[in-house]
Amino acid sequence: MIIMNPHLCALLGLVSWSLSVLVSLLHGVMVLHLSFCTHRAIRNLFCEFAAVLKSVCSDALSNYIMLYSVTGLLGIPSLTGILFSYTKIISSILKMSSVEGKYKAFSTCGSHLTVISLFYGTGLGVYLSSAFSPSTSKWVIASVMYTVFIPMLNPFIYSLKNRDMNRALRKLVSRSFFSL
Repeated sequence: MIIMNPHLCALLGLVSWSLSVLVSLLHGVMVLHLSFCTHRAIRNLFCEFAAVLKSVCSDALSNYIMLYSVTGLLGIPSLTGILFSYTKIISSILKMSSVEGKYKAFSTCGSHLTVISLFYGTGLGVYLSSAFSPSTSKWVIASVMYTVFIPMLNPFIYSLKNRDMNRALRKLVSRSFFSL
């Protein structure tokens, strides 16, 4: 059994950061040989790589192959790891004898799993729909979901589990209703 320690945590952070820099560098170098059309605008909120490839006039097949290969190579193991860890967590929770303990554990895991599902679902939706659908309004909504809304949602959910934060939020809501 591997126990998380500061060195392992730093190593995981370094590997994650290094991989993201290498993948970005690889995509950047591959884009340098492409020619872009001046009449095609990038219609995307965050100028994502798939949207950049849509404005290319030359053959970008190798870039598309690299985009989907790297996404699969990095996305599938992380998703598999998340599903495996949640399977272990759920099996451990089911072995608990206390109903109150099960409820508390499932409420924490359920909210986190919802955030993870939203993140992966909208992220996959943006990248897969960008390859097949020309609709940009859906891209913008999904891009804002997985880059802005979901990262803000996770700390909000965990702060609501704090009793002091919960009491303060209830006090704020009751004041705002009574002041109207």
